[in-house]
Amino acid sequence: MSHSHAIVWMDSKEAHVFQFNADDVQKQRIKAHLPFRKIHHKAGVIGAGHEHLDHQYFDEIARALDGVQEWLLSGPGAGKNELLSYLSGKLPELDKKLVGVESADHPTDGQLLDHARRYFKAADRLQPNSPPPPRG
Repeated sequence: MSHSHAIVWMDSKEAHVFQFNADDVQKQRIKAHLPFRKIHHKAGVIGAGHEHLDHQYFDEIARALDGVQEWLLSGPGAGKNELLSYLSGKLPELDKKLVGVESADHPTDGQLLDHARRYFKAADRLQPNSPPPPRG
């Protein structure tokens, strides 16, 4: 069954990916291979004091979005920004399908899916069904 919309909630340890349409939902949970850990920055050490999330994690999230036409990204912290940076450089076609980025702490799966359905229903209402008539 084809799913045209998706929502991804992610943090540094795992991602919840829901592909859905009006009648069906497919859920995947993806674990990070190298979970992000806070590193306390010490004086005299070169670098920003944090590790980056692993690319294998991002690739698995991208594979979970295969076939969607539009998707929404949600989650706490900076992990979303690292995913966005990765997508813009490595997977620009998936990056173009992203319609929004939102901060969200830790919603339940039901809350997340409900939010996504309302988001896309409102977005679909805003899109015109046909091109405007020519002026003249």
